[in-house]
Amino acid sequence: MSVVVAIGGGELKDLETLSIDREIVRLTGKKKSRALFIPTASGDAPGYVETFHTVYGKRLHCKTDALLLIREKLSKKTIAEKILSADIIYVGGGNTLRMLTIWRKHGVDILLRKAYAKGCILSGLSAGANCWFRYCSSDARLFQKTSQPFSYMRVRGLDFIPMTVSPHHIREKTRDKGLEKIMRKTPGVGLAIDDNAAVVFEGDRYRIITSVPTVGAKKVSVKKGKIVWEILPKSGKISEMLKKSKSIKRLIL
Repeated sequence: MSVVVAIGGGELKDLETLSIDREIVRLTGKKKSRALFIPTASGDAPGYVETFHTVYGKRLHCKTDALLLIREKLSKKTIAEKILSADIIYVGGGNTLRMLTIWRKHGVDILLRKAYAKGCILSGLSAGANCWFRYCSSDARLFQKTSQPFSYMRVRGLDFIPMTVSPHHIREKTRDKGLEKIMRKTPGVGLAIDDNAAVVFEGDRYRIITSVPTVGAKKVSVKKGKIVWEILPKSGKISEMLKKSKSIKRLIL
């Protein structure tokens, strides 16, 4: 069964999400999983790549590889072989908009859908969570040279999950208002994921896993012009998650 694991945030190098990472590896059902790191959003940062090899390779005993679309000139055949041979694809954080633009240029978006259909575990943190959804609330403007005041922007993702997602809640206090603004102009529901929390999508079920006990995820929708925030149960049906709230009485913020 195809699985997406969207991690709201946390430092991989500091092992803040280690229990989540262990679960990603466990989901493959294999003793020696092949884990592919895609660090496009960070500009293929060498230190980030080394961290992945250390955590998923040395600590979690995967056979690791990295897809470096910026620092290396790879053939279409090599890109396809790396993606389609992986048991786990883990996408790192950084600039979501730039990452998706590069992916579409190289046909990575199409290859990821093929990997998903084959049962590869699709996962990632921050930008690496954003990419799997229909839309995301992105801080990509932070990476642009502009004199305009900063605001979160809506970016179209790969649409594996038909929702709008926003990472880094709890740690970054401006994220709530940023997602609210986007949801007023976006159909459907939004998903706010805390740092050190992940939402696992599998079939028509979801579950929330965390590396610390005080975090989780919330659903955001607009009802009669009002923003409604709902704390998500630890598990449930994705079809239920996608429904807008029936009552504005569930406002929690």
